[in-house]
Amino acid sequence: MATANAAVKSKESVFVWEGKDRNGKSVRGEMRAVGDALVSATLRKQGILVTKIKKQTFRRGKKITEKDVTLFTRQLATMMRAGVPLLQAFDIVGRGHSNASVAKLLTDIRTDIETGSSLNQAFRKYPLYFDPLFCNLVSAGEQAGILDSLLERLASYKEKILAIKSKIKSALFYPIAVIAVGFVVTAVIMIFVIPAFKSIFTSFGADLPTPTLIVIAISDFFVAYAVYIFVGIFALFYFAAQAWRRSPTVQQMVDRTMLRIPVFGDLVRKSAIARWTRTLATMFAAGVPLVEALDSVGGASGNYVYFEATKKIQSDVSTGVSLTNAMQNTNVFPNMVLQMVAIGEESGALDSMLGKVADFFEQEVDDAVDALSSLMEPMIMVVLGTLVGGLVVSMYLPIFKLGSVV
Repeated sequence: MATANAAVKSKESVFVWEGKDRNGKSVRGEMRAVGDALVSATLRKQGILVTKIKKQTFRRGKKITEKDVTLFTRQLATMMRAGVPLLQAFDIVGRGHSNASVAKLLTDIRTDIETGSSLNQAFRKYPLYFDPLFCNLVSAGEQAGILDSLLERLASYKEKILAIKSKIKSALFYPIAVIAVGFVVTAVIMIFVIPAFKSIFTSFGADLPTPTLIVIAISDFFVAYAVYIFVGIFALFYFAAQAWRRSPTVQQMVDRTMLRIPVFGDLVRKSAIARWTRTLATMFAAGVPLVEALDSVGGASGNYVYFEATKKIQSDVSTGVSLTNAMQNTNVFPNMVLQMVAIGEESGALDSMLGKVADFFEQEVDDAVDALSSLMEPMIMVVLGTLVGGLVVSMYLPIFKLGSVV
């Protein structure tokens, strides 16, 4: 029976209709059905004279990103705060979105709500875009009757988390991009430029300096195995990415290693703490019990070390240990964080203190990224300058030597 229902649901389409109600007033809307005949019959039962039915087609859109979900959350929160009805808010946001995939997702969610699902139940059908934390906060807002307030808080939370991720990506992207460009430039020089110099030096018949011989030997290796080198590098990155994506063991190893890398490790640690405290503050302020809130906090930190620490904290807190002592037992939180949490527990303002800790570490991440960018630029220029300059000098040494002999 469930399989049959799923098969029928998969054949349903969204139809846009226009018509007039019993009072002669023009009305329009959308309905999910197997065919337009069913739409027409359903509307006639409701006393609506149908004048137009058209199947809604969706152009193929781009992939739905976290930024799209964050923007949708902010728009929905703003409309709910302004008193716009929920279904109408979905309709406005969906129709106005430039990404067709997002528009279709919102239409599907709107249809689920229209057929009797609560908002959090509709979101839970799409776990790829709405994680348990998102759904739990929406559920808490619906139960407490403060959905607009919770959506506002959720939108602010997702914007701050997205900003931290963007900062980390920008900090890592610049050096990786420059190193990649440097490798490509070096490869081009080795494969196309050095062999031209080699043919000129061969015609001289003179002994070449050691640096020049080394560069020519490396160039010969590049020319002979260029295809294998590039295919090998591509395969290495591809299989490393697949292993990281599919293997929890590899992810754990990478997360632990990232925390130990000089300079970068400190940035990753501050980012994880900022996300951890921001998530817990948001959940706790929404009225979610502490033990239950910790379910979502570990994964939101974005690092396996803090995920494991959160599981231990949750276990300790569920047996009566204070949050401060439980966090202290993990040895992954700085003393300042522990002191702020202790003050929050004693004063009964834990969500406020966690929010202040998150603000502090988000600012620390911003400062660390700026400092790292300022530090990396001259270092990368020196490395690339030395590499390219060394190649140029090595190839011109024989010319200088011949000039001095003449």
